[in-house]
Amino acid sequence: MKKRIGSYPRVRIEGGGRGVVSQAGAVLLVETVRKAGLDQVISAALAPWRRPRAVHDPGKILLDVALAVALGGDCLADVGTLRAEPGVFGPVASDPTVSRLVDALAAAGPKALSATRAARAEARERVWKLAGTAAPDAAGQVIVDLDGVLVLAHSEKQDATATWKKTFGHHPLMGFVDHGSGGSGEPVAGLLRPGNAGSNTAADHITTAGLALAQLPKKYRRGRRTLIRTDSGGGTHEFVAWLAQRGRWLSYSVGMTITEQIHQAVLKVPATAWTAAIEPGGEIRDGAWIAELSGDCLKGWPKGMRLIVRKERPHPGAQLRITDADGLRLTCFATNTTDIPIAALELRHRQRARAEDRIRAARTTGLRNLPLHDTAQNQIWLEIVQLALDLLAWMPMLALTGETRRWEPRRLRFRFFSAAAQIVTTARRRHLRFARHWPWTDVITDALARLEALPNPG
Repeated sequence: MKKRIGSYPRVRIEGGGRGVVSQAGAVLLVETVRKAGLDQVISAALAPWRRPRAVHDPGKILLDVALAVALGGDCLADVGTLRAEPGVFGPVASDPTVSRLVDALAAAGPKALSATRAARAEARERVWKLAGTAAPDAAGQVIVDLDGVLVLAHSEKQDATATWKKTFGHHPLMGFVDHGSGGSGEPVAGLLRPGNAGSNTAADHITTAGLALAQLPKKYRRGRRTLIRTDSGGGTHEFVAWLAQRGRWLSYSVGMTITEQIHQAVLKVPATAWTAAIEPGGEIRDGAWIAELSGDCLKGWPKGMRLIVRKERPHPGAQLRITDADGLRLTCFATNTTDIPIAALELRHRQRARAEDRIRAARTTGLRNLPLHDTAQNQIWLEIVQLALDLLAWMPMLALTGETRRWEPRRLRFRFFSAAAQIVTTARRRHLRFARHWPWTDVITDALARLEALPNPG
């Protein structure tokens, strides 16, 4: 009888293998870069930072770091995973070259940031056109969610301070385009701020909203077809007035703090004025009602603003606040949309919670920490993170269907990008052969076929 030595097969290990590519599934992201034309536009945008007789293109260097971050990297040196696979990723710059480029872009300040953002905006417009009915503007409206993110720091980095949650780090303000229930979302703004930056600083919300609008196709940079959603941090007079300013006329749905004036107005709402809240499927939401407030609550706010309040039975164990009433949790938001029932408006605002999913994805894609010391360097890192998140949103939009379109970065990495393959050269062309037994090989090859069928840029 043979003695058992463990639960897993024992294999002999040796080096020297040939023709094997690790992280071969990342070719999905490489093909997305090519079809979006991102490599061309970012190379042109960063041309001023290319040194004479330089071997590596600055745009390619930045994209390589973004690809490494999309695959799970969290520092500049992780670009080495791409350097090990030249058959898929081409020549990749050394770590010192990458660091010098980041330093040069950081020293250039707003000029480098503007160039990178302009390239992303140009590629985004092309991707949305290629996506057709899968694009976030297919229904004729774009929804942008603004939200703050706490990024912890474990060393004395520039502008790292104590945060409102008694932690230590930074408090960037982010903007994401919502792809709806059938997709994920993509970043359109990232404003790096000190850890003690306020959650309701109107100037920061205005700056971030401006950055977000600049990322959208021109027809969505003003007008009611663009909806800006925020939590109560955006419920300030200055920010709402900016959104509603003549010549901009943006739609908005912003959370509002329950003040004593609003609390007293809620107590005066008659029982017949409350409407049952609804779920996404149209069914009644149990234990939740909504009503519209008027009167003194709207004094001093822009004309056309509507104030809608919801009362709901708190979840088991939830602690009521002093502004709640009759044992029910109160929340409030403001909007300037007039042609939709208040139940649908409240559901639309509640779906702002999808921004939390985008933040979770960002934390697993380079935003768990800011790896550099200076604020200018970390702002470049934040742009790299947004590039990585763009690719992780564009690839499913262009190549995946059904449930896989909603997969978050961790699942994409585990099932798609980590797939190994054999690289074979025949007739002067390289071929990647994915393992036949890998459960998602068919999904990967079908996605690559969809990408290859798209027209090339230019």
